[in-house]
Amino acid sequence: MSESENGHAHAADFLPQKDFFRIGEVSRLTATKAFVLRYWETEFPMLEPVKSPKGHRLYRREDVQTVLEIRRLLYDEGFTIAGARRHLKEHEGHAGGSNGNSVDAADAAGERATESVRETRGAGLPAHASAGDPLPTISRKVLLDLRDALRAFLTLLETE
Repeated sequence: MSESENGHAHAADFLPQKDFFRIGEVSRLTATKAFVLRYWETEFPMLEPVKSPKGHRLYRREDVQTVLEIRRLLYDEGFTIAGARRHLKEHEGHAGGSNGNSVDAADAAGERATESVRETRGAGLPAHASAGDPLPTISRKVLLDLRDALRAFLTLLETE
């Protein structure tokens, strides 16, 4: 199995050579339960499998790649569903999504976090801090690691 420059395997490398996949196949290939796939169809407008004459969902190769990207954003990058939807919409024209580059995703998330901090900056900050001060961009990975460390710390405090 070959890997892309960022270490993620391309979906096309392990997908069987066919144009359409039934929901059970997509579930196995992406390690995602069928009910989750059906739910994601309601939350992500770009995930729209075609229906067979009998009404079965048929996912195209690009749908399977979209499922893998949604899965990566939600489970690996820690996006919310709304955040993942927004990220996919922002990167729609770029080779089927965000081109699998988690560095770009982390940078975009860091920029959004920085903007969020800037918007709420006035509360509880020293008087000399102004809303125009530059803030460092923090990667999503660093923020998620910090969150996990703080949760572990709080758990430790609660047990004492």
